[in-house]
Amino acid sequence: GLINNYPFQCLGFTAEQQRDFIARDLGPALANSSHRDVRLIILDDNRLHLPHWAKVVLEDEAAARYVHGIGIHWYLDFIGPIQDTVVPTHELFPDYFILATEACIGAHFWERDVILGCWERGNQYSHSILTNLNHFVAGWTDWNLALDLEGGPNWVKNFVDSPVIVDSSEGIFYKQPMFYHMGHFSKFIPEGSQRVGLVASKESKKTDLEYTAFLRPDGAVAVVVLNR
Repeated sequence: GLINNYPFQCLGFTAEQQRDFIARDLGPALANSSHRDVRLIILDDNRLHLPHWAKVVLEDEAAARYVHGIGIHWYLDFIGPIQDTVVPTHELFPDYFILATEACIGAHFWERDVILGCWERGNQYSHSILTNLNHFVAGWTDWNLALDLEGGPNWVKNFVDSPVIVDSSEGIFYKQPMFYHMGHFSKFIPEGSQRVGLVASKESKKTDLEYTAFLRPDGAVAVVVLNR
């Protein structure tokens, strides 16, 4: 990786290395295989690398021809504002989708690994989802499908929280508030929905309301509001 003595397996690319690997090796290999329909996502790391990373890869025609989208993580969002990273990237490369590919709570040293029933963590998910959807991001993905009560299993003790927590000793699982926050978006904003403008009243702007609106494939309009 790019960080010395990083505790678990990783493969580090610079933007230039990823560009050249796609152009010379991965891109042609996929195009000439039975997996030519695979959609290739670049970066798949914290959004603070944008727009630099996208410019390095996508301004190279030999690499860009094989790329379909850009993946971003949320772990350093607090030092990489979306207006300075994702927005200019979309403006430069509007034909490439941007997908939030990884997020979880408990990854930072100052956070508890697992907190059962924590609605504030659900609010954090909804805040991130709304922020991303309102700034050209096509979707939002949690890192873990389910974890145990410790936040694992994980061979390097990288324990974190999850929308579903399993107690294998009792044969039960818990749907966390994060699960229901994610489920709300999935239920009311189905695949194929398109974001539309939404102007709030002056009074609502004095509150902490966060919101987005989408035109659904069935013709209905869905408005999702978060009141923190």
